[in-house]
Amino acid sequence: MLVLITYDVRTTSSAGQRRLRMVSKMCQNYGQRVQNSVFECNVDAAQFASLKLQLVEMIDPREDSLRFYQLGNNYKNKVEHVGVKASIDMDAPLIL
Repeated sequence: MLVLITYDVRTTSSAGQRRLRMVSKMCQNYGQRVQNSVFECNVDAAQFASLKLQLVEMIDPREDSLRFYQLGNNYKNKVEHVGVKASIDMDAPLIL
């Protein structure tokens, strides 16, 4: 299923900057960045549960926020892109 993850981490302190790096790195492990604080992650239910739990533990809920949008398996009909930085087809074969 495709999950869209957005976050806003307060970076006025060094702890906030550290949290931002941790959240960004965790999201990069599961998907692709499509905007500065927006990731598309193609995951199964178990991966999503694990990712969500880890991200929730990383942030400070008094200063930061996370949003999870579950677009499901038929996401290709729900996502439209206009402009630069075309996204990668996560279902296509990866050729190295």
